[in-house]
Amino acid sequence: MSHFDIVKLGQELKQLEEETAKQDFWNNSSKSNKILLQIKKIKNKCNKYNMIKQETENLLELIELVQLENDTEIINDIIQNTLKMKKEVEKFELETLLCGKYDNNNAIITIHPGAGGTESQDWAEMLYRMYTRWATKNNYKVKELDYLDGEEAGLKSVTFEIMGENAYGYMKCEKGVHRLVRISPFDAGGRRHTSFASIEVLPEITDDIEIEINSDDLRIDTYRASRCRRTTYKQNFFSS
Repeated sequence: MSHFDIVKLGQELKQLEEETAKQDFWNNSSKSNKILLQIKKIKNKCNKYNMIKQETENLLELIELVQLENDTEIINDIIQNTLKMKKEVEKFELETLLCGKYDNNNAIITIHPGAGGTESQDWAEMLYRMYTRWATKNNYKVKELDYLDGEEAGLKSVTFEIMGENAYGYMKCEKGVHRLVRISPFDAGGRRHTSFASIEVLPEITDDIEIEINSDDLRIDTYRASRCRRTTYKQNFFSS
């Protein structure tokens, strides 16, 4: 479980800002952009924390005030602000828990309908619309990478990317097979159908990923011909 440490974040922010003050900071644009992005993310977290802290202090002051005056209007303000703050705290808590290795990355989602023809293809498109609407509502960007229409309705496959902070962290739990049971709008007899659609969710891997190749995982074969010697290298697998 992640532990939110505002002091540690402040220290990390200070170190990163000191990096930006160095003369050679812009010599490596890739590195500088990553540092600026990290600074932005830390500032966002600190701003959310400070906002919640300030709103909590305001609520405590209102509670003290209503104990003295017993004003109905103030009581209503306290109730409304408390409900609002509850949602903000729950959202902030969830963001804090998204501390996996790739949780902060963009998410690449692929949807494939299962057996069932048009019915499953329509279900796959419903899922696609649901995810894109969720992304737009939460200020994420959506980029369609591949889309194949269904024969009568829906889609045969779609791959799209949701871009923004913690996109993969939020979407990774959607991986798997999704089922829908309903009275089919494509069945003239009005029968109940069960539709399936599989969803794959992958994090977008950045260029700074470190790949380690264990020498024990390599096999080297040496071949000797009549006139020349040839050495080939075969890599069985590598782990990152």
